[in-house]
Amino acid sequence: MRRTALALLFLITITGCDSKPSQQAAPVQPLSIKGSDTMVHLVSSWTEDFMKANSEADISVTGGGSGTGIAALINGTTDICAASRGMKEKEQKLAAENKVSPVEIPVARDGIVLIVHPTNPVHSLTIDQLRLIYTGKLTNWKMVGGTDTPILLLSRESSSGTFVFFQEHVLNKMDFSPSARLLPGTSALVQAVAADHGAIAYVGLGFAAEAKGTVKTLGVQANGQSSPVLPSEESVRSGAYGVSRPLFFYTNGAPKDTAKQFIDFCLSPAGQKIVRETGYVPVS
Repeated sequence: MRRTALALLFLITITGCDSKPSQQAAPVQPLSIKGSDTMVHLVSSWTEDFMKANSEADISVTGGGSGTGIAALINGTTDICAASRGMKEKEQKLAAENKVSPVEIPVARDGIVLIVHPTNPVHSLTIDQLRLIYTGKLTNWKMVGGTDTPILLLSRESSSGTFVFFQEHVLNKMDFSPSARLLPGTSALVQAVAADHGAIAYVGLGFAAEAKGTVKTLGVQANGQSSPVLPSEESVRSGAYGVSRPLFFYTNGAPKDTAKQFIDFCLSPAGQKIVRETGYVPVS
């Protein structure tokens, strides 16, 4: 009996010596993505699917415009910036001053779509006509083959990457007309066009696809002699549709940890399938 008790005591002692304090799992680092309103729907769709397979992930997605996202990356208040334009020289300089090293990662392509009210009889416009409309030289739809209706100019605000791209590539860096009404988000533009017979606005391809039936998409002509080209995945990818652009993620240095896993997913076949399903154009 005494031998049995000693053996039991020895076993308990060994077990106690081998036992280690339970280790708590390292806390999951949240991932923040901020920037382009054009990309919010796409990034949210990516996030939803990524988190289904990675339930421990904690990702927040907010818009505010490409400029806002780039500023957040420079200030260290976001992990990933979503941008529908490239960084400006002054932004790159400010990043260097803040010891931030932006890495640009193309994740999709997008077409800038011109939308009007469904009752508008105009079906297409040339790049020159668009420039004249948005700089205030053409003010009535009858001047471009439409009805005698004043043109209501609608635009994104200046912090938007879409605003910057449109100004650079359509207006040749000329100023927008003072009469242009600047709205804070793409959804607001779609709603305003659907409610006004004289309105015109420019939005991302994905938003135009979602708004089908409530607004009308215009074809774009390179010049008066060329045929109108409607925006689509095929015309954007081939370059036939002239008003298109890449969409980017920016990170401070090469992405790592959750940011890398997320971006790798976005560029994977599954991630690029989501690009197509949400109305944008895959990069791969």
